[in-house]
Amino acid sequence: MSRLHSSLRGKHIVLGITGSIAAYKSCLIIRLLIKAGAEVQVVITPAGKEFITPITLSALTSKPVVSEFFSQRDGSWHSHVALGQWADAMLIAPASASTLGKMANGVADNMLITTYLSMKAPVFVAPAMDLDMYAHPSTQRNLQTLASYGNHIIEPGTGFLASHLEGKGRMEEPECIVDALADYFDEQTADLSGQRVLITAGPTYEKIDPVRFIGNYSSGKMGLALAQECARRGAQVELVLGPVADRPARLHRRIRLTEVETAQQMHDVATSIWPDASAAILCAAVADFTPQTAAQEKIKRQGDELVLRLRPTLDIAAALGSTKRAGQRLVGFALETHDEECHAEDKLRRKNFDFIVLNSLRDTGAGFRTDTNKVTLIFSDFSHQAFPLKSKEDVATDIVDALVGLSDAAAQ
Repeated sequence: MSRLHSSLRGKHIVLGITGSIAAYKSCLIIRLLIKAGAEVQVVITPAGKEFITPITLSALTSKPVVSEFFSQRDGSWHSHVALGQWADAMLIAPASASTLGKMANGVADNMLITTYLSMKAPVFVAPAMDLDMYAHPSTQRNLQTLASYGNHIIEPGTGFLASHLEGKGRMEEPECIVDALADYFDEQTADLSGQRVLITAGPTYEKIDPVRFIGNYSSGKMGLALAQECARRGAQVELVLGPVADRPARLHRRIRLTEVETAQQMHDVATSIWPDASAAILCAAVADFTPQTAAQEKIKRQGDELVLRLRPTLDIAAALGSTKRAGQRLVGFALETHDEECHAEDKLRRKNFDFIVLNSLRDTGAGFRTDTNKVTLIFSDFSHQAFPLKSKEDVATDIVDALVGLSDAAAQ
């Protein structure tokens, strides 16, 4: 699941492409950057053109590709200085061993290197080469030199900004490269920096026997979107996730994941984290009841009916709300089928939420197992803020905006 990168909107990105078999992946990098709203200018080395044609790159960016110092023999030339001033960032992907060596030693024999040396903006480098070439001491020395110059090395196999130099040489995947670029811009305006945010997400399963359970249709998508949004905005996120079918293969580096199955397990983890948290967003669809006893063996079909005795589960929201201290923020969710606002306002009051996120199964495209949601935020003074149907990523932004707004208002 790729992320949406609002921080890249309107950014000017110079994409440097070098002579590597991974050059074909630059097409996907361009598509992802443009989808995020960035403007891309390609600068390619002569060797890079042996792997991918400038006409392909130009078609994707809607800009002529810059390769040579002089575009034609009439005295006009490409200004590497102007590119360095235009860019908000330079991304060199793929970066071959040859280009790394030239960058580290200032060998300005092509347009890409002169552009790099003139760059005023941050530079990101995604190495791409054979494993033995990558592991060679000279390559590692060049990478260390570039890192010491303030360049951001995107390590193969991590997708995150490098804190140490490891990897297997193969260029990181385009989605992860664009994630790393977006992470940098996110951190420049991180309004949750230094905050620890607890998020519960997904369903809980309450065992009837070894093969059956009581559960619900929650996909966890809304909670996962909230976790990514909070992490993107600088928070250290504690994500307590119930059993979901589709979990992203890669979560933001500031998300610590704890997977649970039952309401009891989610309660125990959440209450242990809450005392040290700045805020909690309780998005999980926690079962209200659990079987009084779970059979140790599979229950066989016998008779005309099966009677299950249920007992209430522990109320996570009530536990956190009753111990909320000054300065902590608590956000709840209410998924209703009727009398929506009345039930949500009652829950807001009883659970001591700062605000509650209301959605209704009567709204098409909202609720479980969808990629969209339609919500109304109800605050502790019972004021309402309603939003139209949006992607769950955009809904997460609205919710976190409201959470940040509460903190900002309290600080004034």
